[in-house]
Amino acid sequence: MMTDAPRKPRYALSFTSGALLATEAAVVAPVYLRSHEWASTRVEVKDANLLQSRVASSTRRVLGALIPRLQLLSEAELRIVSDGTSTERGHLMWAAACRRYDLIGEFAEEVLRERFLTLAGTVSYEDYDSFYRAKALWHEELDEVTDLSYKKLRQVLFKMMIEAGLLNTQGRIEPALLSVRVADSLNERTPTDIRFFPTRVA
Repeated sequence: MMTDAPRKPRYALSFTSGALLATEAAVVAPVYLRSHEWASTRVEVKDANLLQSRVASSTRRVLGALIPRLQLLSEAELRIVSDGTSTERGHLMWAAACRRYDLIGEFAEEVLRERFLTLAGTVSYEDYDSFYRAKALWHEELDEVTDLSYKKLRQVLFKMMIEAGLLNTQGRIEPALLSVRVADSLNERTPTDIRFFPTRVA
């Protein structure tokens, strides 16, 4: 009798708060760079209402999603998020999301980048659905997601790609024009995190 194949580590699926969060990152990163302490950064952002939220629970929710992503960026990357262009910031926050959430990183590498390299030109909801079904064969937690949550995860992922400048609203892939310092920072990792972007740069 055949036994079930071993399951892989569970995907984290808590990425529906605020999409890319690049604007919020530009506020929070400089605070951290002054103290190099995430707990005090969280307190300062909340107490001074630096994110200009009308309710405290909104700030807590955003910081709960944002800080774990920022913690995956190097000091050099955080400085780019703090003082770089909006394009650079978007690219690094996309990389941070890919590092934080394996489902996003694998989609970026296996679908977004692959379709760019093969000149497919677009990424659609149907491409995501096929990708998700294939991953569900190895990740039972994906089968446990409600239909409403499934649609929300898909919607937020596509919103992230649009906010990062990697996809337009019609689903056409936009080649990532990485700045030298962003490309250098992505290449610091092995394998290179450039694999998350629609670009022919190795």
